[in-house]
Amino acid sequence: MEDLSIGKGDGSDVATQVIGILNRIGLLNSQKLIYDDEVENSVKAFQQLRGLSITGVVNAITLRSLEEARWKLGDRSLYVKEQPLMRGDDIATLQSRLTEMGFDCGRVDGVFGHRTESAVKEFQKSVGATIDGKCGPTTITALFRLTKTISGGTPSTLRESAVQKNRGPSLANKIIVLDPSCGGENKGISAHGVDESEIVYDIAQRLEGRLLALGVSVFLTRGSNNCPTEFERIAFSNETKADLMVSFHVDSYPNQKAEGVSTYFYGSQTHGIHSVVGDRFASLVQREICARTDLLNCRTHAKTWDLLRLTTAPTVRVELGYLTNSHDADRLGRGDFRDAIAESLVIAIQRLYLASEDDAKTGTLKIEDLRKAGLRK
Repeated sequence: MEDLSIGKGDGSDVATQVIGILNRIGLLNSQKLIYDDEVENSVKAFQQLRGLSITGVVNAITLRSLEEARWKLGDRSLYVKEQPLMRGDDIATLQSRLTEMGFDCGRVDGVFGHRTESAVKEFQKSVGATIDGKCGPTTITALFRLTKTISGGTPSTLRESAVQKNRGPSLANKIIVLDPSCGGENKGISAHGVDESEIVYDIAQRLEGRLLALGVSVFLTRGSNNCPTEFERIAFSNETKADLMVSFHVDSYPNQKAEGVSTYFYGSQTHGIHSVVGDRFASLVQREICARTDLLNCRTHAKTWDLLRLTTAPTVRVELGYLTNSHDADRLGRGDFRDAIAESLVIAIQRLYLASEDDAKTGTLKIEDLRKAGLRK
């Protein structure tokens, strides 16, 4: 399933399923039997709306997202079930509605877990319905009838910001998970004599040492010779109850001119939500790296990739250049450059927790400044 790749010319049952879902969600209006140019364009439009990589090819991630998109609130009863948990746009809509009314569902992620169940119970209690945590016809009708008292997801935004602020500026006793890529969906990138898994693991180790010196509890999702799956890494981060997760990757592209650094945080245009802390941290990482190195600024982007969506802690994915670009590969192959990346990341992490009045201009704060300020054990 993870190796799934459905594209132009495909007439399989999966391709027919994709076409059916695209018709159902209004991105296609044709009863085609073959995956053609029109279907490919519809898939690209869907991928753009969902914050996925825009390829026009249906891989396992896009197929899961399409499956989730076909559900509308009211299509089925929603409840906590044994793994795998129920997922879908109907659940995301439910979470959004409950959040807007002040009930705490946590992140709007389209997954019906115990936190969503608790929010449903609180809602049911408030409207005098049977309190069972299941969102069936009666609960859904009550949701549709009630006037929204708060709009825009403000409660969840305030909660996320408050939690981050209450943790204080010191890095001591914070838990940070570092996630160096080992290839995964790209099967490992190696070009110009530089290997992705080795480079990002080295950067993670350099960052680990700096964070440990500042009193942080640091966990790496892998060692030098193993390669856990994405879901194993998500589960590991959630089990550690991390304050923050940083995932390191390098990119590749057929055009060797592609270059630069970019960062990604959880956000969904479809549901109008995003991680406030993730957005801020992505911006800090991007700005610090670009200020301290000569990597091209490819900006920050909201995505709904599982690593960003399902990891409980605010999570940022950093693409540290293109190994298919000789200049980026040469930079990443140098130890002093990887040191500059690690320095940029630790400063971005510290700035995330500093109050605005204590913050410094991008590219000016140093680790020595953190020690002088007593922001360590």
